[in-house]
Amino acid sequence: MPAEGVRDQLLATGVRLFAARGYDAVSVQEVVEAAGVTKGAFYHYFRSKDELLHEIYRWLLELQLARLEGFLTAAGPPDRRLHDAAVDVVMTSFAHRDEFTVFVRSMHRLDDANAAAVRTERRRYHDRFRSLVEQGQQAGALRADVDADVAVHTFLGAAHQIPEWFRPGGRLTVEQVAEQMVALLLDGLRGGRRRGSTD
Repeated sequence: MPAEGVRDQLLATGVRLFAARGYDAVSVQEVVEAAGVTKGAFYHYFRSKDELLHEIYRWLLELQLARLEGFLTAAGPPDRRLHDAAVDVVMTSFAHRDEFTVFVRSMHRLDDANAAAVRTERRRYHDRFRSLVEQGQQAGALRADVDADVAVHTFLGAAHQIPEWFRPGGRLTVEQVAEQMVALLLDGLRGGRRRGSTD
């Protein structure tokens, strides 16, 4: 296995085990055994289990931010770009449900320095997402009496909980769930009018 492949395998194994059993219940030894590598290989890439956890957070935040930047720079009205970005948040949360499960459940297990770094990156993402709401408010497409921070915290908090409750094969597909969650966000920001309404 190539050197970079070992690191990726450790990350993927950590995600799977932490999501299934919880961070506290999994040891470094169990991670390396499940990954099929040595403890020496683990400590070549990560100084501790905490650093492995932080790397999972860093990877997920980088993925989210990179995807969001695409919507921020896209053409089109801000409320349309907000719709597309918000749908993508839900779909990404589902596609990477193990990573988001770890994200939601294990933040309190990071040491102070890593927790501070994650909070900084989360704030950066939040601020960039909020800028889409603010652009829509400034353009008159979204109501300005709803605080953009409140709207973003409410939506992202709900979206990131999707891996906790959504299971495939139910009445709704993940695409339908995404559209309904985004409708709640945008209908609220448009003053409660139905989508497509001209009044």
